[in-house]
Amino acid sequence: MEYQVIQAGTSRSFPEDHPLTTGARDGGRAVLFLGTDAGDAFRKFSETGRKADVLLIELGTECLGTYTGEARGEEGSNALGFARFRLGDATPSDLVELVRQPRTTSAAIDAARALFEQHGLKVALCGDFAGRILDRLLRPYYNAALRRLDEGLASAADMDTTLKLGLGYPEGPIELLERTGLAHHYDVTRTLFEVYGDPAYAPARRARVAKLRQEQ
Repeated sequence: MEYQVIQAGTSRSFPEDHPLTTGARDGGRAVLFLGTDAGDAFRKFSETGRKADVLLIELGTECLGTYTGEARGEEGSNALGFARFRLGDATPSDLVELVRQPRTTSAAIDAARALFEQHGLKVALCGDFAGRILDRLLRPYYNAALRRLDEGLASAADMDTTLKLGLGYPEGPIELLERTGLAHHYDVTRTLFEVYGDPAYAPARRARVAKLRQEQ
């Protein structure tokens, strides 16, 4: 499938060259909008009246509907959101969370999945919810680990070792967050807490401290 990439700011999904970005051409059946301003680029593209089989908008934690609009639960077209999962400053994973709306066309979903998969990426399809699948499942777990550390349940080293040996995790939660960035964890959990109001997403104290230190 021929496709075009429109770069609009720094991309968290593709911060460096990748076969998907280097293989793009002008025009084509699909258009990917990458970067922090991908949503604005999508709006400007839509105003030109140009057509494509599938439009793919890179998302942060926000909903796809922020850019496409919503309509009584009947929204959806050939536009989808996506994000390549990435913890903080770590290298992006090969997993792409592909975001659909209730009326997103099957043809657009199939085309998007095929495009990512032909470039070596794995695709998980999800509804249009802030944080998508992984952040909504993982962030409460990381928050709980940080709070148990503050409560003195165990040392950071013992917590990490217990989860690695007991559950087979390659890396414990504390060392993982420290490696990838506690401040970024704060940013994500703060957004999810504002959206959902669930105390499980409320930023942990250590993440708040890391964010304040980052801002100094």
